[in-house]
Amino acid sequence: QVQLVESGGGLVQPGGSLRLSCAASGSIFSIYTMGWYRQAPGKQRELVAFITAGGSTNYADSVKGRFTISRENAKNTVYLQMNSLKPEDTAVYYCNLDLRTILVRKDFWGQGTQVTVSS
Repeated sequence: QVQLVESGGGLVQPGGSLRLSCAASGSIFSIYTMGWYRQAPGKQRELVAFITAGGSTNYADSVKGRFTISRENAKNTVYLQMNSLKPEDTAVYYCNLDLRTILVRKDFWGQGTQVTVSS
């Protein structure tokens, strides 16, 4: 059994910052790519950023230079530091982990955390 717990969402004014966390627990053998997605009302879920096991990162053009993804392997945790937030960043943010348990390798999703950017 694997559980992903997200935290750090909330309401912030334009130009503000938030830091999202996603911690995985359970029978985890290894974690490969870790990523963040978001879904705004009426829109499809989109990739925000990901980080590979080797530490390589990739960002959506809309967040480059404002968001930073990082991981702490000892804690099975991925972070998303979001700076200079804009109203268009408002969405539910989901973490996604490609990980292996003792039985299977598959993608696991967090429950989602709401980020609202508004004055």
